[in-house]
This record gives sequence, structure tokens and C-alpha cells, in this order.
Amino acid sequence: MDNIELKVINREILGKKVKHLRRQGITPVHLFGHGIESLALQCDTGEIERVLGQAGQTRLINLKLDKEKKPRTVVVREFDRDWRKGELLHVDFYQVKMEEEIKLDVPIVLVGEAPALKSKAHMLEHELATLTVECLPAKIPASVEVDIGLLTEPEQTIRVKDVTLDKDITVLNDPELVVAKISLRPVEKIEEEVEEIIEVAEEAVETPEEAAPGEEAEET
Repeated sequence: MDNIELKVINREILGKKVKHLRRQGITPVHLFGHGIESLALQCDTGEIERVLGQAGQTRLINLKLDKEKKPRTVVVREFDRDWRKGELLHVDFYQVKMEEEIKLDVPIVLVGEAPALKSKAHMLEHELATLTVECLPAKIPASVEVDIGLLTEPEQTIRVKDVTLDKDITVLNDPELVVAKISLRPVEKIEEEVEEIIEVAEEAVETPEEAAPGEEAEET
């Protein structure tokens, strides 16, 4: 797998003034980690968008700081976007030590086909989107694949305890948490709601006719 590299430089503009950087196509960056001094940095927005697309929040990144010969190994800890425009607001990087375990959330990807879904009366519910793991940086999985091929009937579930990972990776979630399950579609409930709507509509149509005599009497 190719190394992911990103060049950053020190940032002197702080606080609310960083909005001027964004207008210039520059994204504010923050670097922190266990036992290191936190740094305010900045980076070309186009470059950091490329890196986010490649690395997500699980792959290691070689962060090249201005005036430092040796890159720092980091992961994306957090990033924010403007919810209206989708504009990248800032990115937090966490510097890792290859000999120390790190805790992070890894996305769960459902793979395979569930035989239970051959029936239109059944539906698949993906209840847990990420798995919280702890491992050495070199062991971080890009994602956790969960095979749903064993789900053959309603109410069958796959729980955290059923997920198999490398022996060097510790899962921190409750083992009984449901990852995915097969449920019955709530057809009967929908039919009941439709019947109630029809009854209410019929009553609404009948009411004006019943009130009509009273209205005529008032006019006379």
C-alpha cells in the first residue's frame, strides 16, 4: 500500500481570523499527541481533501512539517465541514508512536448476501456503523468486514462478539452489541395506519352532511 504524504507549514493566524485562510484555499490544521507539543499548522485545501479521501480516519499519514527533515506519522482524529456548503473548516491530526497502541473507531462494512433477504417480508438493519479497537498503528485495519451470509431467518443477529479480527487487535465495544440483524417489515402496522386514515377521512366527509340541517335552521 502506497504511503500517504501531506505537507504542512506552521500557522500564525489563530482564532476567528482563520476564515481569511479558508478564503485563500488554506485549511487550518491542529497536530497533537501523547507527550508532544501541540502545533497550529495549515495546509493547501486541495491537498488535504485528497489525503482525507485516501486515508479516511484509519490509514497512517506521513506529515511533512516545514523545516523538519523527518515526517511525523499521524492519523486523522477529527475534521469539521460547513454543514451548508460542505466546505472543510479544520482538521485535527494525532501523532502516533509505532510502539504504542492507539484507540480509534474503524468503519464496519457489511459484505455478502443474506439468504433471509430473498423474502420481501424481511429487512436488514445495520445497527453499528463503527467498531472501537485498540492496537499498534501498523495493525490498524482500514475497515472491518462483516459477512451477513449466515443470516437466514428473521431475528437472527450478528453481534460484536461474532466479529473476528487479528489477535493483536482488541475490540473495546460491548460484546453483546448488535452489528446487524434481520427483521420483519412492519407491514401489519402500515395497514392499520392506512385503515385509521381511511376511517378518519370517511368521518370527515359525513360530518358536514349531519351539520347541514342545523346550519339551515340558523339561517331561517
